[in-house]
This record gives sequence, structure tokens and C-alpha cells, in this order.
Amino acid sequence: MNGRHELKHYISVSDYVQLRSRLRVVAKLDKNAGPDGGYKIRSLYFDNYSDKAVVEKLAGQSRREKFRLRFYNDDISFIRLEKKAKINHLCYKEKSAILATECQSLIRGDYDCLNIPDNTLFMELYSKIRYQNLRPTTIIDYRREAYVYPAGNVRVTFDSDIRRSNLVSEFLNPNLVTIPAAKAIILEIKYDGFLPDIIRDILHIGWRKRTEFSKYLVARLV
Repeated sequence: MNGRHELKHYISVSDYVQLRSRLRVVAKLDKNAGPDGGYKIRSLYFDNYSDKAVVEKLAGQSRREKFRLRFYNDDISFIRLEKKAKINHLCYKEKSAILATECQSLIRGDYDCLNIPDNTLFMELYSKIRYQNLRPTTIIDYRREAYVYPAGNVRVTFDSDIRRSNLVSEFLNPNLVTIPAAKAIILEIKYDGFLPDIIRDILHIGWRKRTEFSKYLVARLV
């Protein structure tokens, strides 16, 4: 599994309008985009009673990880369990499909559905639920607009309308009421070995100040 670079920047609404108009000239809109060009993401994050993921992020540890369940556009027919890790400034992601019924079991505190030896990601979370006391903690909703560029395997996203809920039992409910967690628009640039100059120039990467923005952290701290 190869690591990817990930750059994050706060941007304004006017910035967003200008950047997306330039980006659309050279990059393709993500294939999952809806009629308005974006799509909704809902994630349920795991943490423990000591707030392990929050503490690691605040401390700026060079090696840290988060587990989450995720689905798109309120469609629970396809849900993924994901592990996102950061090691020495590179990001790594593992993912595996998980059933809605299995998600419901996890939310109820029945974790045996993860005890599947052939699924290494399931087994890792199962182990860490037992030994690190990880539990479903916080729901995050947001809107994403994504563009892809083949050279460098670049993916550029604009994330906005970031909302949260602590009512984890309603994770699969499309009518769950969430509350605002951040008013920011976040520009994210992910790429493999190199970032093409054309993307760097369009997005003005040279003069933008990077941020360590974390949706999960913001949702936990507000």
C-alpha cells in the first residue's frame, strides 16, 4: 500500500468559485457527482474514552490513525469500513465493504461481526475495539465536490457544509438532524509521487498556507 501526499487549505467562497472554474478546464468532475456537481458524505468515527484520535491529532504525532464507517448520498446499500493512517506526512487508506446490518451491530455494541479472519481490516478494528476500547463516537456530514487529473493520480476536493451529530444510533437514518461544526470551505489536494505544475499553478499552491484541518477534530471540539 503506497502513501499519498495530502495538502489542505482554508479558502473563501470567492476563492472556491474562481478555482473550480479554472480546474474544470483541465480536470474531470468525479464520476459520482450529482446534478449540482457534488455529493454528500456521512462518516461515523471510532474513538475511545480517552479520546485517543483527538489527542494524537492535537499532539501532531507523526504516526496516527482513525477508523470510520462511510457512505454517500444517503445510500446505505454500499457502506465501507475505512482506516486512515498518517505516517511521516504520508497518508494511507485501507477500506472494506460492510453491510448495513453489520453497522447496526457495531452501533449496538455487538462486535462479533468483525471477527472474520479472512478480512484483515475487520480483524484489526475488532482487536482494537477489545484492547483500545474503540467505540462509535461521532457522525460527520459534509458536501464534497471532487475533480481528478490522471498525471500524478491527483484528486482535488472542495468540502463544505460540515455538520455533526453525537446520536450514533441514527447513523443510517437519512433524516438525522445534524448541527453545524464548521463554516469553512476546505480545499484538499491528494496525489502520489508528484503534483503536476498545471495543477499547482491553477490552485496557487505556492502561496497558500497549509492547514492541519480535521473534520473529526473540529466536530469533537465545538
